[in-house]
Parts: sequence; C-alpha cells; structure tokens
Amino acid sequence: MPVIVLDAKDFTRPLFLVRTLEVISGCITFSLVASLEPSALNENASNPEHVTTFRIFCMFTWCFFFSLTLLIHILTIIQFHTLIPISWKNLTTTVAVFGMLMSLSASVVFPWIVMDHQNPRPHSVAAAVASGLTVLAYASESYILCTQAHEQRGYMGSTPGLLKILQLWGGCQMIVLTVDVICGQVGEVHGWQLWVSGVSYGTCILMALVTQVVILGDFAGRCFLPFNRFLAGFCLIGVMFYMVATVLCFTKTLQLRDLQQITPNKSVELVIMETVVASVTLLAYTVDLAFSIKLLFDRSHA
Repeated sequence: MPVIVLDAKDFTRPLFLVRTLEVISGCITFSLVASLEPSALNENASNPEHVTTFRIFCMFTWCFFFSLTLLIHILTIIQFHTLIPISWKNLTTTVAVFGMLMSLSASVVFPWIVMDHQNPRPHSVAAAVASGLTVLAYASESYILCTQAHEQRGYMGSTPGLLKILQLWGGCQMIVLTVDVICGQVGEVHGWQLWVSGVSYGTCILMALVTQVVILGDFAGRCFLPFNRFLAGFCLIGVMFYMVATVLCFTKTLQLRDLQQITPNKSVELVIMETVVASVTLLAYTVDLAFSIKLLFDRSHA
C-alpha cells in the first residue's frame, strides 16, 4: 500500500509550490466570480448572451482545473498515483499546459467581456488579478515539467505533444465561440457556414480527445495499425478541416464588417477572435503534420 513518503524538503520544491499556488489562486478566482452580483457584470454589452456564455466558460475553466489540479496534488503527496493505470508524467504535463492555455483564455475573456468596465467592482478586479496569478502558476509548472529529462517528461512534454495540447485548446475555444455566434447572430451569417464550421470543429476536437486518451492510457500498442499512422491521418484531416474553417471565418468577418457599418455591434470582434484562434490551430496542425510525416519517413528508412 502507498504511504506518505514526502519529506519536509519536498514541501519547498518548486513543483509543489506552484501546484499549491494553482489551487489557491484558482479557488480564490472562481469564489470571487461566483459572489458577483448581476449588477457587477458588463451591462453595456451589445448582446447580454455574450456575457452569460463567457461567464459560464470562465467559471467552468477555473472550477475544472482547480478540481483536477487539487486531485493531482493530493495523489502526488500520498503517492497513490502509482496505482492509477495511466501515464502519470503525460497526465501532469497535459494538465499543466492545457490549464495554462485555458486559464489564459479565461483571463482575457473575463475582463474584456464579462466584467463591467464603467464601474468595476473590487471583487471583479481581484478575480482578474487572481486569474492572472493562476496563469503564471500553470506556466511555471509547464516550464518545470517540459525542461526535465525526456524520460521524466514523457511524450506530451515534447514538441509534438505540446502541439496536440494546443490543438485541443483551439478546438475548445472554437466550440465556445461558435455556440456564442449561433446564439447571438442568427440571420447575420449564412446557416450553412455555421454548420460546416461546427462539424469541422467537432470532428477535430473529437480526434484530439481520442489522441489524448490513447496517449494517457498507453493504448498505442493496442491499435490495429501503427499509431504514428493514425496521428499522421488525424493531422491531415485536421489541416483540411481547419483550412475550410479559417476561410469561412474570414468570410464571416467580411460579412459582419459590412453589417457593422449599418448596425454597429461587438460580434465582429468575436468572429475576429475565432479567425485568430482558427489560424493558430491550423498552424499547430500543419507543424504537427510535418513532424508526423518526418517520423514516418525516418522509420521507413531505418
């Protein structure tokens, strides 16, 4: 049976300290935001549904990663992680990097869209600061884990692994932005564009989740085809889907820009954000595809 084996010096190690900071700052952040009254939210938004959608997104991000980080922290202290049938080094790296990216998104969205700009409340300002500290804590943990030796950091700490985390982050952002555009912009963009974008993002995020499950569960050896070929195929599909989605994003931006000259609103900024995230995710898939093709080529000539 696992027992507590941490010494006193283990509680002063950088990894322990940054995870403690992640838990504390994350708890403070979502507690402050949960205590906000409706009057403390951005009442001057062009569409109140934007505020509701992104507040739910921010709260889910902070609560989810607080719970996950606290669980990892406890399992590490009591040494129970050795009993879990997953790749622990890949899991911790994935949570750290993915938590950094998602917390960064929440730290940008909350003060920009959710928080009231004309009359900011102390709780709102404190929540924004605490969210920024959470991002710094996750960034510090990511740096510590990714600079370890290759045997300790695992596959997710390598460049292809980090690209796959970036792809998963991009898919999560695109789902949120697409839902917000559908809720607030019915009739302003063509319905087929929204459907094509939604299918593209949904397919890619499903492939990203399958990839993460296979890697974290060490199921690569059980695939009926070499897993490297699966990764290359997923990357190729992702490149094609995000090329279509990026073109549609630019098209929607032009359409909404023309409409904004008639009826000004803030939706064009959200579509621009969607375009930027889609372009970044497309770049991640393209670079990952190049790594996958290079790996297949090297192994075929080995």
